[in-house]
Amino acid sequence: MSTFDPDALECLAAIVEEGGFERAAQRLSITQSAVSQRLRALEAQVGTVLIVRSRPLKPTPAGQLMLKHAKMMRLLRADLEKDLKELAPSNAASGRGEERISVAINADSIATWALPALDALARAGLPVEIIADDQEFTHEWLREGQVLGCVTSLGQALRGCRMEPLGVMDYVLVAEPGFALEHCPKGLNTQNFHRLPFIAFNRKDQLQHAFVEQRFGLSRVVLKQRFVPSSEGQVRAVLAGWGVSVVPELLVRERIARGELVDLAPRHRVGVALHWHCWNLSSDVLDALSAALRDAAGRALRAPL
Repeated sequence: MSTFDPDALECLAAIVEEGGFERAAQRLSITQSAVSQRLRALEAQVGTVLIVRSRPLKPTPAGQLMLKHAKMMRLLRADLEKDLKELAPSNAASGRGEERISVAINADSIATWALPALDALARAGLPVEIIADDQEFTHEWLREGQVLGCVTSLGQALRGCRMEPLGVMDYVLVAEPGFALEHCPKGLNTQNFHRLPFIAFNRKDQLQHAFVEQRFGLSRVVLKQRFVPSSEGQVRAVLAGWGVSVVPELLVRERIARGELVDLAPRHRVGVALHWHCWNLSSDVLDALSAALRDAAGRALRAPL
C-alpha cells in the first residue's frame, strides 16, 4: 500500500474543513499555489479526483476516504504526543497547530452536559473541534469521515464504528408567563396549538411536531414556526415572548423553578435517546473522549426505561 504524504493529507483536510483553497492556505501558512500543488500530487498518487471544485467545495467518495485517513493519522499523532508527554513532560513535542480532533455533537447536548464533559481534555491540550448539528444528523459527519465520533439519536452502529448508549434527554414545552397567560392560559390543548408560534432550531428540527403529535395522539400536525439555530437562543426567544418552544428540560429546569418560564404540558415529556458512535480503533485519546462523554452523560441524562 502507498504511503501518503502527511502534509498533503493535512492539506486535503484543510481544504474541506475551511471550505476553500485560500482559507486552507492561510491556516497552513503556505501559499495558495502550494495548496493546489499538494492536492494535485495527492490526487495523482491516489489516481482520482479528491475534491469537487464546486460551491461549496466537497470531497468526492475517494476524497471522503482520504479525509478519514487524514483524521486517523491525526488521532495516531495525538496518541503519540500523549504518550511522549507521560514519558518526558518537559521534552514532549507539541502538536501541529492546524490539526484538530473533530467530533459532532448535537446542539442541545452542547448547551447542557457535553462541554463540561470535555473540559479536562481541552485543558490538557487536546485540540478538539466540536461540530454542531441536529441529533438526527450528526452521524452523517461520522459516516462521511469528517469526525471521529458523534453524539446522535441513531441507535444502530455504523460500519467500522462502535456505539454505546448515553441516556435519554427529556424535552418540555415552555413559554414566558405573560405570553402563556395571554395565548394559552390553560396550557397546550387541541384548540390552541395550531395558533401558537413554535420556535424551532432549524428546518430539520422535528421535535416541535413530535411533541404535539405525541401529546394528542395525532399522526401529523402543521405548526406555525420561527427558527433560531441555537439552543440557548431558542430559550432567549421564548423569554422575549416570540412564542413557545420544545427545549431540553436540563436547559430550563431552573428557570421553570424560578417562575421565569411556564411548562405548558407539565405531565408530558418527549425523551430522546442519545448514543455515542466512534471509530472502532485502539486509541488512548479516543478512549478518553468516550469515557468523558459516557461519564458526564450518566450524571446528566435519564437512564432508559
